[in-house]
Amino acid sequence: MSTGAWIAVIAVAVALAFGLFRMLSDGRFRGTKELHVPHEVHSPEPHAWDAVIDALGETELGTRATLVQFSSAFCAPCRATRRILSEVAEVVPGVVHLEIDAEHHLALVRRLDILRTPTTLVIDGGGYEIARASGAPRKEQVLSAIPTVDLEA
Repeated sequence: MSTGAWIAVIAVAVALAFGLFRMLSDGRFRGTKELHVPHEVHSPEPHAWDAVIDALGETELGTRATLVQFSSAFCAPCRATRRILSEVAEVVPGVVHLEIDAEHHLALVRRLDILRTPTTLVIDGGGYEIARASGAPRKEQVLSAIPTVDLEA
């Protein structure tokens, strides 16, 4: 085989591997990342919700969970994610959906280490980030990331 044919085969293999990786990882909820907090803040455990309030002002935290979606204007998966997260917030009591335009809140994007849109953060009732997903999650993935609440307590 010629050198050009080998290069084409390698390029196709790399593209297929990358596509498979993206297909398997896109929209999957993972654990949290450590927040970038300025040195003058002496809180031992920074709240993700505090960073959101700093950027947006007073907004309501869901009693069970808050689904914070970072979007951009021309992002097609962001529209699908908005629909899914809104449906979950309507169906599950105590869950609130909040959408943030990443382009208009770059300081918050940097502070929370958002690398792409859509990114969804699941913040518990105490204000701590418990999961995040990059890409468009499926509805069952979102439902499984929401913490369960002991109704007898």
